[in-house]
Amino acid sequence: MTDLHDAQRQRVDAWALVLLGLLIIGLLCIPLRVLHLQMSPPPELAAAAGQTESTARAMGRRGDLLDRRGRVLATSTVGWRVFVDPKLVQDPATLGNRLSAMLGLEPDDIDNTLAGRLDRRYVPVSGDLSDAEVLPLRTSPITGVGLEPRPIRHYPNGADATALVGMVGFEHTGLAGMEHAMQRRLEGRPGSITAVRDPGRRTLWVTPDNVVPAQPGDDVRLSIDLAVQSTVTSRLQTQVNELNAAGGRAVVLDPMSGEVLAVVDVRGLRATDTDADPRLARSRCVTDPYEPGSTFKPFVWAAAIESAVITQHEVLPTPEDRPHRTSKGRRIRDSHYYGPSSFRTVLVKSLNSGMAIAAERLTHGQLRSYVDELGFGQPSGCGLPGETGGIVTAPSDWSHYTQTSVAMGHEISVTVLQMARAFAAFARDGTMPDITIFARDDRGPMVQQRVYQPATVLAARDAMCEVMTDGTGRRIQSGLYSMFGKSGTAQLPIAEGGGYHEDRYISSFIAGAPVDDPQVVVLCVIDDPDRSLGRWYGSSTAGPVVRDIIDATLPYLGVQADLQQQAQIDN
Repeated sequence: MTDLHDAQRQRVDAWALVLLGLLIIGLLCIPLRVLHLQMSPPPELAAAAGQTESTARAMGRRGDLLDRRGRVLATSTVGWRVFVDPKLVQDPATLGNRLSAMLGLEPDDIDNTLAGRLDRRYVPVSGDLSDAEVLPLRTSPITGVGLEPRPIRHYPNGADATALVGMVGFEHTGLAGMEHAMQRRLEGRPGSITAVRDPGRRTLWVTPDNVVPAQPGDDVRLSIDLAVQSTVTSRLQTQVNELNAAGGRAVVLDPMSGEVLAVVDVRGLRATDTDADPRLARSRCVTDPYEPGSTFKPFVWAAAIESAVITQHEVLPTPEDRPHRTSKGRRIRDSHYYGPSSFRTVLVKSLNSGMAIAAERLTHGQLRSYVDELGFGQPSGCGLPGETGGIVTAPSDWSHYTQTSVAMGHEISVTVLQMARAFAAFARDGTMPDITIFARDDRGPMVQQRVYQPATVLAARDAMCEVMTDGTGRRIQSGLYSMFGKSGTAQLPIAEGGGYHEDRYISSFIAGAPVDDPQVVVLCVIDDPDRSLGRWYGSSTAGPVVRDIIDATLPYLGVQADLQQQAQIDN
């Protein structure tokens, strides 16, 4: 009997262990099945339970635009937009008044926005608001009303560089200016967090693999100096208004580094497009070419010296009282006749006849090659959007008329940036730098190309110093800095039909300073000054602007006034 009882007890214990094991396995299967249903629910269950995963997006902050000294031209902050879920609003009829009292929004605008959309789940009812503006809604929330983050672009110091900086659109992408040109560098990369949720939308867990951090965009530092830009904008706008001109353009260039310190394009009171958003305007300093007139003469003058077809002291048979006739019979007029003059005097007095004589000694290929080497006819690659290459006659169409016209700055169209870059060769040792709108440490090392030999540059610079003392620049000399420069007055082309206006002009002046150690090149172009005011020559319209910009910019850059030093030595 004892053996029988032991056998029965062992069978009971065995079955108990089996049943206990099955119970344990069954209990373990329940959470595993729940987990399986959560992760991979069948279609019927998924429809009833809702989405098991949800992804929240994180904004990637857009990079800042900075000037050369780190001052902010454009930056981004997070703002808020109010939206409504009409299905959750308890009393849509009074919602407008409640939001108006909280946020200062117009109740009629809210009511009109919601009208006809009460069946939707998402209706934006405000523009971008700041943290302070949405604080009342945060502290006293209204059912069915929510806040969504929105990036807001600010331009704290961009008033004097609106066209240069540009703007962003609704999606925070660049629409114009540097905002558009540098879109890929500035834009941030959005991040995301994917979470597994239960049917009640409560978060169950988030794995590290499902977290993608947002990446901010790169800051971009421009070569523009905000203080110089502001000075140029103010002075140029004053002059354009005073002359009742159609507009004006100006650039300040550091010839040693090739960095553009200021680039300004203003419209006059006569402009027809002043109602357009200035942030969307093109920068005519790189998009709209113009005929440079006599400001182009130094380039051809130096080319003739460099090619050894003439010396600066050779006396040329320039006429005394009537137009000069070229070898092909073309009549070349001067504004004043001085009789036979040295080639140096030709540049100082801006004699068209002397330039035509020198141009005829150059071959067509020689002059055309200098035009190419100076970068005319091709974009400068400075980084400004929309840049054009100007207009240069093709070698196959280059004629005697072209040869003698280019020598006077006609039959060639250039941009303001091209002219400043080419003139930098006279401020340097005959090498021309590549120019950039970016701070040089953000752009990379400067590339330079030799155009003239140093001796040629010194001769040209010395002759242009005499322009300031005995030529067209004598009335606009600086009292602080020695300058070398050249004025230009070209007839305005007729937009349709060809030819030129008889009494409308594009006036310009370009200069470098100080003479012994040039630190800036400044070019100003005045578009169509009002001739009835009695001032249309480049020396009297654009010249004073160039002088005033030099007098304001060089002290700011820490350059000591060389004329004051000389006066102290003389005394």
